[in-house]
This record gives sequence, structure tokens and C-alpha cells, in this order.
Amino acid sequence: MSKDSKKNPLNKYIRFTGIALQMGLTIYLGSLLGEWLDQKYPNDSELYTKICTLAAVFGAIYSVIRQVIKITDNNG
Repeated sequence: MSKDSKKNPLNKYIRFTGIALQMGLTIYLGSLLGEWLDQKYPNDSELYTKICTLAAVFGAIYSVIRQVIKITDNNG
């Protein structure tokens, strides 16, 4: 086995771990933004938290899909 074939799976693992951390951080920051907006502009249903968190989830999923497609295209 060559050195490159042993290094490649580890490199993929690190990339996918980084993607997961990025997704979690994006969602967390979106919820913090929503909480801050709810404190600044009070409302009864915490609408800003819900909207910002949901937008962060969609943004994170979009980013993950783009990155996974990019990784698989490089290997194909």
C-alpha cells in the first residue's frame, strides 16, 4: 500500500469532522442571534429565535451538501 492511499481516508475523516463542527457552530450562532434579537425586540413567541435558528439550519445543510459534492467530485 502506498503512503497516499493510507493518508487519503484519514484526510476524508478530518474533512467530514470539520464539516460537522461547522454545521453545529452555524446553528448555535444562529440561535444566539435569534435570542439576542428577541431580547432587543421582545415578543411573546420568541419568533426571532425560531426564524434565525431555522435559517441557520437550512444554511448549514446547504453548505454541507456543497462541501460533500465537492469532496466526492475530487475523488470520482
